[in-house]
Amino acid sequence: MRILLGLALIVGAAGTVIAGPPFQTDDPEPVDYRHFEAYLFSTYDGTALGSATLGPAFEFNWGVVPDVQLHLVVPLAAFIPPAGTKAFGIGDTEIGVKYRFIHETKHRPEFGIFPFVELPTGNAEAGLGNGRTWYRLPLWVQKSEGPWTTYGGAGEVLNWAPGMHNYPFGGWLLQRDLGKKLTLGGEVFAHGALGPAALSLRPSTLADFGGYYYFKKPAFQLLFLAGHSVAGQRETIAYLGLYWTWGEGSSSDSSHTFLHDMARY
Repeated sequence: MRILLGLALIVGAAGTVIAGPPFQTDDPEPVDYRHFEAYLFSTYDGTALGSATLGPAFEFNWGVVPDVQLHLVVPLAAFIPPAGTKAFGIGDTEIGVKYRFIHETKHRPEFGIFPFVELPTGNAEAGLGNGRTWYRLPLWVQKSEGPWTTYGGAGEVLNWAPGMHNYPFGGWLLQRDLGKKLTLGGEVFAHGALGPAALSLRPSTLADFGGYYYFKKPAFQLLFLAGHSVAGQRETIAYLGLYWTWGEGSSSDSSHTFLHDMARY
């Protein structure tokens, strides 16, 4: 019973929270060609059945060709039940490709897809992974105007692990730049039930608030988010992370890697 609940919570955390740091909703814009992104982060996802965390976790994105980004997440994971044995160890590994196929113009938003695969590198018996490869297939759209940006979309999770099933998800976000140091945003995000193995877990709709603080824009940022369900299953989520970007032709000094900035801050 504990293992099944842990599995459901870990899948929920991995399948929603780390989609578009720090938000659950993602955008269609890939990393620029010959540029890189790195995140060092932690997440929290809690319900009445227990809590699941990722962290420390590492995300890396590479603009391998124009309009295409390669994506990797390697996390440590933990499951904390209301009672019983806690578990901690490597979680499932995430790999994906973001592809923007329509660019934004003055009157048209941009569109992209960001399919990814979760590889079962975590110990499912300890509640730290899914136990079988699963897939997330979304379509995202975005439009910006001055300091305002809005984006969102929807998709489907395909999960054939024992006791799990496919479910839809979707969300929309609005954010605004507030000067040179801060961007804040809010989103509504919903996901379906994870499956029979999740027992009493049901679909959930969450309202989240978060943003970015720029130590050095855009090269080095602090990302943060907190949210709670407004319908369906009671659920609380949070995200806290550091972000670095660098690359060829960047306005920032490419020697300012994330290791250099960590030493400074």
